[in-house]
Amino acid sequence: MLHGRRRTASHSKPLFRNPLIRSKTTIIRPNTSKSKLGTFLLVASIVKSLSEPGGTRNLNNEESSLISLSEPLVLQILRRSSLDVSKKIDFFKWCSLRHNYKHSAGTYSQVLQTLCINPVIHKNDIFEFLASMNREGVVLDSSTFKFLLDSFIKSGNFDSALEILDHAENILDRLNPDVYNSVLIALIRSNHLTMALFTFFKLLDSITDENKNSMDAATCNELLVALRKADTRAEFRNAFDKLREKKNFPMDVRGYNICIHGFGNWGELESSLNLFKEMKEKSLFAPDLCTYNSLIQALCFNGKVNDALIVFQELKTSGHEPDPFTYRIIMQGCCKCYKINDATKIFTEMQHNGFLPDTIIYNSLLDGFLKSRKLTDACQLFDKMSDDGVRASSCTYNILIDGLFKNRRGQAAYALFGDLKKKGQFVDGITYSIVILHICKEGMIDEALELVEEMESRNFVVDLVTITHLLLAFNKEGRRGCEERLMKHIKNSNLMPTLLKWKANMESSMKDPQTREKDSTFMFPMKGDFKEILSLITQNTNPSRKHTIDINPWSSSPYMDHLADEANSNKQILSSSKGKRVQEKGKNINSFDVNMMNTYISIYLTKGKLSLACKLFEIFTDLGVDPVSYTYNSLMSSLVKKGYLNEAYGVFSEMGNKKDSATAADVATYNMIFQGLGKMGRADLASAVLRRLTDGGFVDLVMYNTLINVLGKGGRFDEVNRVLEEMKRNGINPDVVTYNTLIEVNSKAGRLKEAHKFLKMMVDANCAPNHVTDTTLEFLEKEIEKQTKKQKSK
Repeated sequence: MLHGRRRTASHSKPLFRNPLIRSKTTIIRPNTSKSKLGTFLLVASIVKSLSEPGGTRNLNNEESSLISLSEPLVLQILRRSSLDVSKKIDFFKWCSLRHNYKHSAGTYSQVLQTLCINPVIHKNDIFEFLASMNREGVVLDSSTFKFLLDSFIKSGNFDSALEILDHAENILDRLNPDVYNSVLIALIRSNHLTMALFTFFKLLDSITDENKNSMDAATCNELLVALRKADTRAEFRNAFDKLREKKNFPMDVRGYNICIHGFGNWGELESSLNLFKEMKEKSLFAPDLCTYNSLIQALCFNGKVNDALIVFQELKTSGHEPDPFTYRIIMQGCCKCYKINDATKIFTEMQHNGFLPDTIIYNSLLDGFLKSRKLTDACQLFDKMSDDGVRASSCTYNILIDGLFKNRRGQAAYALFGDLKKKGQFVDGITYSIVILHICKEGMIDEALELVEEMESRNFVVDLVTITHLLLAFNKEGRRGCEERLMKHIKNSNLMPTLLKWKANMESSMKDPQTREKDSTFMFPMKGDFKEILSLITQNTNPSRKHTIDINPWSSSPYMDHLADEANSNKQILSSSKGKRVQEKGKNINSFDVNMMNTYISIYLTKGKLSLACKLFEIFTDLGVDPVSYTYNSLMSSLVKKGYLNEAYGVFSEMGNKKDSATAADVATYNMIFQGLGKMGRADLASAVLRRLTDGGFVDLVMYNTLINVLGKGGRFDEVNRVLEEMKRNGINPDVVTYNTLIEVNSKAGRLKEAHKFLKMMVDANCAPNHVTDTTLEFLEKEIEKQTKKQKSK
């Protein structure tokens, strides 16, 4: 084994040796032919010293003080990938402290870019260097500023990205315009949408033909997506219109898709179709699968599920193949619009094509089966969901519990609710709200209040939906003292005190006398009467629709092109979403006022106090509160029941004049129309409205039942049978109301054999009778006895 000779202290090497130093007084700068090699050795020596324990302390010796620092030298050291970031920071600071070296914009830029490898960890150092630059008067260049912004944005630290702007006030006017793309993204992702919109408009105004690339399409798309998610419809439209004004800034295919999706979901189908037509005509961007998905969703949302089904079939021959999102969208549309048989076929097709349905698709079909009174199919689907390994969610069980209640299986629903509570799974505030709603309908007020107390103990929020269920039940059952009791139960929210204060103010306003100038004016001005309802529907929805379709044989999507060509006549007939008493957050600026107004209008109308309901409506509309579909439907329902048909016609006219998705006619609106036509004895008009709906909309179970009643009382039994067949064709099973109506109208018309046939169908379908069935059967029995006596007397 070889042993080296131990070095003495006098022969030890210094910690730092500069290869360019020959003596203590002579410095050779890298100006010779060997300068590159010398600089390389110097950099390597400094990097080695920095890498060893002690870091910059290894540089604090006599020889190191003779180093001539320059920008190229410092940059080379800062760019060394082998050197740890913390060592680079120490070296950067050491240069300033030990050598009084004034860093240039280049060295600051390099160290800042180095720190951006992990901007969250080095956040304090970044802002320290930015402050140092401001003190020394060093100006940060645009590219580094953008790099800093992008780094914080990519790391999700949006507030820090915006904080950089405070350290760069002196250069904001000299930044390249494309830097503002990063500023805009930071504002969007930090949810400063108002400021983002302001910056967006300023940036658009600065775009000219020379700098038209200063704003990229991706940034615009991100802003549009954020505005769409925030449900800021007016701001979205404003941003869209501003973009359209800039003809030198074309939208990309994603921008078109975002706008088609947004306008479609806001009920502006015409705008969505026009954008599709523009895409095809300009030939800049071919519509992709996302475009078709957005269009199908827009058609379904606007109640045009028949058109959506045709477009879905056309999609398969247009060079695209449906993806899981396509199947989900079309199935949800079919289930919402009561096309259950179509939904079932698409569900089977989806599985055949190798796509596995997820929880959302199962939930949609389960909800569709339960709404269509196909309880057996719903139970089988739920079992299949478990067998296929698809995990049920809280939403799944909420759909099932609500559907069991609506299918008159209340005991089964309550038992399932109890089992879920014991297991401690799949029960949320919505579950409690559903159960409270249904037991309130049965008059079980005390049990409902116990569930409210239980909600509080389990830390579920007792929301406005639940409270309004209870308020309606209190007033219906005459339980005036229950509001104070409810106040005691709800301890963890300030909602109930706010509600009681609102009620006190409302009752005070109701006592004020009405202004005299309004005494002789109509609340809803009328231009015609209820008999003109069909022409009003046509006027509001489809004034000039062609009966013949011009097909372009060379187009990959001829039917979609046809819809786009007739965009102006493809107005919304009825919304696929039913109007709600309590609006979702963000849907209305004065949502609390609207929700409470809807609740107390319903309370007054339940008591038969139509005049008070109208006065309440007038007070709040005068205060600037915008009514919604539920508000108009409530008033229209009461007016029809009391026989004020022309006034109801005025309500429907005002809904059409609003041209807003929040006031769009829904299934409840048309149910009132059918009832009104029935009161007038105009079954012929009811048939015409039905044809209009089946052509461009859809009909739900309640509307079918109302139609059967109106047509049956009008003696149009052939049409009754066609309506019944159409129900079954769409996959809707007749319920107890359907059978009761069929038995009643046939019995009263003396069609006893037909009435008995429907009774047998009811029994065969295992449809449990109710108290109305008993009354109907008593009448049928008396009619049969009368007929038997007549035959005997003959």
